[in-house]
Amino acid sequence: MDDRHGAKQPERFDPARAARLDDPARFEYLPAAEVLELLDPPQSAEVVDFGTGTGTYALAIARLRPDLRLIALDEQPEMLALLRAKLAAGDFTNVEPVGNEALPALRGRVSRLLAINVLHELGDAALGELRDLLAGDGLATFIDWSGDVERPVGPPRDHVYTPSEARTRLAGAGFHIQGERRFPYHYALVARRKA
Repeated sequence: MDDRHGAKQPERFDPARAARLDDPARFEYLPAAEVLELLDPPQSAEVVDFGTGTGTYALAIARLRPDLRLIALDEQPEMLALLRAKLAAGDFTNVEPVGNEALPALRGRVSRLLAINVLHELGDAALGELRDLLAGDGLATFIDWSGDVERPVGPPRDHVYTPSEARTRLAGAGFHIQGERRFPYHYALVARRKA
């Protein structure tokens, strides 16, 4: 998934800035409980956190729903190393950090997928990989910085999508939007694979 053709963000997130991902203030404007509500995972479901970074939301969801199995997927080994350090220091048994090597085994079997602050970073090939992970009845929840909102945090507005642009991009990549929600600095789109 190294091909960034189609990504709105010009460069990949720099792991040297990973501490920003662990800022507790993130939960003030994007509460984990509300993210979980959008995901709406069935009891004991497997949830893939696509582009997990340091696993901030994967761990928060794992705390809220210990019955879930969180597969925390990231393409950057540096990010996964930071997540593994958190796991070693905690008592989580339901979070599994994985890299791109896990993609073939997940293809076509994911019932719930979460992608926070990732859509603007995904090239066309990576977005296609994400879509192909979903089972026939699977749902993907995309939550990303909104390009139509002035905000004191996040990437520049011209590096992210407006909700309308995101809907268009997802439709063009083979998704059907099932629902939408706004947060102070983010939009959320819940989507299925087109039949």
